[in-house]
Amino acid sequence: MTWDTVSLDWNDAETVATLTVDRPEALNALNVETLEAMGEALATAADGDARALVLTGAGDDAFIAGADIKYMKDLSVAEAQEWGELGHGVADALEAFPAPTIAAVNGYAFGGGCEMAIACDLRVAAESAIIGNTEIDLGIIPGWGATQRLPELVGDEVARRMIYLGERLDAESAAEVGLFGKVVPDDDLEVVAAELAERIAEKPAVAMRAAKQSLNQRLEGSQAAGLDYEKRAFASLFGTHDQREGMDAFVEDREPEFE
Repeated sequence: MTWDTVSLDWNDAETVATLTVDRPEALNALNVETLEAMGEALATAADGDARALVLTGAGDDAFIAGADIKYMKDLSVAEAQEWGELGHGVADALEAFPAPTIAAVNGYAFGGGCEMAIACDLRVAAESAIIGNTEIDLGIIPGWGATQRLPELVGDEVARRMIYLGERLDAESAAEVGLFGKVVPDDDLEVVAAELAERIAEKPAVAMRAAKQSLNQRLEGSQAAGLDYEKRAFASLFGTHDQREGMDAFVEDREPEFE
């Protein structure tokens, strides 16, 4: 299968799949078409028995700069619920992918981009990477899993600061709090991520799958309830003054005036 906004490539041994979000003109922001393509690409990689998967963004400026604000800003609550479900579906597919997944984070990874990165098993970042859950400045909250997954990675205090304040962390700061496992020079990111993926792919596949399933087991139960709550809370904010103002201000490149 081929897609306009996503590519799926394999290494020579066809053991490692690389899923690239390819909208560099929009800083790889996620719209409906791209999310649907990502879901299809992940299914294709799983059907192809990928033993590791790398997620990255095209170009030098962004991993995934976030969700498409121009699309989001006029959504109704019901439409926002569907939008949240679509993003959750992709993040959940990354988390549940049969083999380990690696986010190769280049440039901006804000909002939904951060959420896709933290849904992966491992994260390698370029020195220029900047990551954060910036939704609060749009009058909404993270809607694709960050309220549940981020504290698991960085601890409750750091997660609350990132979400409450919309804090953006540079690569070294993110590594210090456990958000990135490794930071490398920008020019080395692709090679380092590929090497890590190939090392994983060389391990016994059945045992690796069992290891991932066992590690993910600790996230079942209460996190599932939390993710469901997040979906409802995210959607309920659409149509509020602050959501409209936050997203209009973003699109119009001005400071928002919240209630």
